[in-house]
Amino acid sequence: MSDFHSSLKVAATGLHAQTARMRIIAENLANADSAGKTPEEDPYRRRVPTFQAELDRDLGATKVAIGRVAYDMSDFSTRYEPGHPAADEQGYVRYPNVNSLVESMDMRQAQRSYEANLNVVSVTRQMLGRTLDILRN
Repeated sequence: MSDFHSSLKVAATGLHAQTARMRIIAENLANADSAGKTPEEDPYRRRVPTFQAELDRDLGATKVAIGRVAYDMSDFSTRYEPGHPAADEQGYVRYPNVNSLVESMDMRQAQRSYEANLNVVSVTRQMLGRTLDILRN
């Protein structure tokens, strides 16, 4: 029974980590066009989740945990918009370093990882149910 518990616990940590990852990706996508209000103000900077492995001594298994959220230090994009309040002297506005295509692909990967962990939970529950049925007979 402890193997079932370990499987469920490890899958649950995977679900939690992927949920946090999807939340960060959604924030990136929501701010993809968020320029600063003035030329001096930096626009939104893309955030990148990190993961870390943690040994759970009680379970005897390694779990995944969301680590620190790092900032993508790549360059901001610029657009020529001389009428924008955040335009510099040359008329360029700095926009976030968020690429919607990259974020969409990251979201798809996070969703698939989430679904894989959800399948582990489902299969473990089925196996536990069958084990209980066998023990009753």
